[in-house]
Amino acid sequence: MKIEHTAYQVEDPVAAAEWYCTNLGMVLKRAHKDRPFVRFLADDAGAVMLEFYNHPKATLPDYRNQDPLIAHIAFKCDDLSGTRDRLIAAGATLAADIATTADGDELVMLRDPWGLPIQFVKRVDPMI
Repeated sequence: MKIEHTAYQVEDPVAAAEWYCTNLGMVLKRAHKDRPFVRFLADDAGAVMLEFYNHPKATLPDYRNQDPLIAHIAFKCDDLSGTRDRLIAAGATLAADIATTADGDELVMLRDPWGLPIQFVKRVDPMI
């Protein structure tokens, strides 16, 4: 089996989808015009999707105050400092600056403009 998508209840799925497409190269695959304003976004390889929505039956998670270690979206990245600076200029905020793990991988944690944690990782030995 392959993972198709992960889903996130967000404040403004339309704006979030636009931000991820503009700033992270995601591609809009499906959009619903009515609430819950579902947006399916594929990565640049078309292998995995993110779903953003705002459903009235679900509470909005407090992403801004939730520790990013509880849940985050991780992207492979070759230029951590450049990506960090570019996304901060586009409205993201820094959650944890570039750090190196015991395995030698480099990580940086940001929050998108709605507070959802997004991590960027440069692995010594890519896992996928």
